[in-house]
Amino acid sequence: MRGRYLIKSLSMTAKPDWFERGFPHLWLPYTQMKAAPEPLAAARTRGSRIVLADGRELVDGIASWWTACHGYNHPHIARAVTRQLGVLPHVMMGGIVQEQAATLAKRLADLLPGDLTRVFFSDSGSVAVEVALKMAVQFWLNKGEHKRKKFVTFRGAYHGDTTGAMSVSDLDAGMHRLFQGLLVEQLVADLPRTEESGALFEQFAERHAGELAGIIVEPLAQGAGGMVFHDADVLRRLRKAADKCGALLIFDEIFTGFGRTGAMFACEAANVVPDIITLSKALTGGTLPLAATVARKHVFDAFWSDDPERALMHGPTFMGNALACAAANASLDLFEQEPRLRQAAAISVMLRRELGACRGLPGVKDVRVLGAIGVVELNEIKDIHALRQAFIAEGVFIRPFGSIVYLTPAFTIGEEDLKKLTDTVVKVVKGKQ
Repeated sequence: MRGRYLIKSLSMTAKPDWFERGFPHLWLPYTQMKAAPEPLAAARTRGSRIVLADGRELVDGIASWWTACHGYNHPHIARAVTRQLGVLPHVMMGGIVQEQAATLAKRLADLLPGDLTRVFFSDSGSVAVEVALKMAVQFWLNKGEHKRKKFVTFRGAYHGDTTGAMSVSDLDAGMHRLFQGLLVEQLVADLPRTEESGALFEQFAERHAGELAGIIVEPLAQGAGGMVFHDADVLRRLRKAADKCGALLIFDEIFTGFGRTGAMFACEAANVVPDIITLSKALTGGTLPLAATVARKHVFDAFWSDDPERALMHGPTFMGNALACAAANASLDLFEQEPRLRQAAAISVMLRRELGACRGLPGVKDVRVLGAIGVVELNEIKDIHALRQAFIAEGVFIRPFGSIVYLTPAFTIGEEDLKKLTDTVVKVVKGKQ
């Protein structure tokens, strides 16, 4: 009853003309359009807040799917994009390069560990994963091994919504099970969380070595699969297994990259260098779409040839877009000039302390924190729409999914706003019981 009342009362707020005209033509993500309440009409953003068209302000607890790591409307990024817009907004990368893309590629190569030095740009995380899979398969084709076309992925994994990315996600537990007949069948395993399971995983990988192109994992944190964490030893075991069977190791750091787990990149926690890494989300500070697939030297070298058929035949139209790369360069400036990792660490401390109040509450299965990720896992969420609306009614934007209530705020969030988020999570979870 409470959930129905909230949905009705919030949908009755005044809506702007542009919403009335345009909403009937929108198709929203992950949404059953018939059953879901109308979305919120946003007018502007600032810092860690979303200002709605009706004047309400919401503290954003998830930083627009954890992209807005510096908060919204950071003036340094805005100035960089505005300046670039007046000079060169975009040129195709087929035969032409421009300063922002070249500068960003060099900066990423310098930031990433080991010899991850060749950067292929695209415009979304899912496409970055598609490129990584394509790179890995063609790596082996270029070496004359034509059977290595499969990947090991893990239960609980999520790597995106495009066809190849869906195939390496967990279809049984995830949202893409309807497409099983369409997708390439991959090898699914449990993460090797112990020495014993690590040895079994090595044997599993070696049995499939002849058909295995790569192993793909979200390092330290499986995001959309349920915000499930694992330790650095898992990554070391995967590196060892990949080396033994000759497969390429791919780290999908679209969620975990750029400070979210506490280090600039999650792979740093294990001192493990993957063969390929994918980046997106916070790459531009939450301003413009951009992604990167970065390969080690030996991967790139397999494509270096006089034979044109050994080239990587992939080319998103807007790859390396100068505006997006300018935003990303400005975002990296902020990581260098402002204390982002210290801010992430402070958020982590506060999330542990404040969300701990949910432990032991009826219906709460687990409370866990990794870096600037806070999770309250419930036994179940019966009415996801009512729960989301309950958060909105309290003045925060938090978007639970599955059985998970989570926080991934901007690193720049003020203590008062962060306390508002954690207090609201505790209040709503208590009131749900």
